Amino acid sequence: MDLRFVTLAERPELLDVLWDMETSWPEFMKHDPIGNGYYASLERFAEYVLVGLDGEGRMVAKAHSVPFVLGGGELPDAGWDEVVRSGLLTRLRDRTPDAVSAVEIAIDPARQGTGLSVVVLAALRDNAARLGYDELVAPVRPNSKSDVDEPMTSYVARTRPDGLPVDPWLRVHVRAGGRIEKVAHRSMVVPGTLEEWREWTGLPFDRTGVVRVPGALAPVLCDAEHGIAVYVEPNVWVRHPTGR
Repeated sequence: MDLRFVTLAERPELLDVLWDMETSWPEFMKHDPIGNGYYASLERFAEYVLVGLDGEGRMVAKAHSVPFVLGGGELPDAGWDEVVRSGLLTRLRDRTPDAVSAVEIAIDPARQGTGLSVVVLAALRDNAARLGYDELVAPVRPNSKSDVDEPMTSYVARTRPDGLPVDPWLRVHVRAGGRIEKVAHRSMVVPGTLEEWREWTGLPFDRTGVVRVPGALAPVLCDAEHGIAVYVEPNVWVRHPTGR
């Protein structure tokens, strides 16, 4: 596979086309208010953003990561949101980060299923090593989890006869040397008005209770009387040694 990776620091002009590549994320996933703070500040994290270019120079993959302060503690239950928040505060307060987390790995939908995700994950891990980190942590989104009512803890515990996770994306991480640490029960929180959720999903959101949204990993909690709905997504923490 003819593929090379560059950082946004090396090719800052790619920031203008970084959003042109189609991705398979559900629309509601694009409205995490904390995550949007990170994506609006990518110039601050240019060394931590990788772009995968094919032999003709076209973008076919991208990978985001963020340096943050962990302080030797446990990986946070707030997962994705917490590392992004910590990363932003680390930059704003000019602190020295001591950890780095994956934020997103995205593949051109036309290239999905070709094994490219393994290559991108390895490139992100290698970039973490280049930047001086002993490990890359990742709040992994097991996007093959189709039963939103199943707790993430039981889904993660499910394995194939060979002992590997049933989830394909978790399996990629484990095969790449990652170790599943724990579930981040409050990894990403997406709040919105009922009007916003209707726009994002095409669903009515007209009754108080849980709403099962396609592409979600857990039910969305709808409060029709107060006009709001909130999605709290669990992820799975994985640690990757960088070999540094």
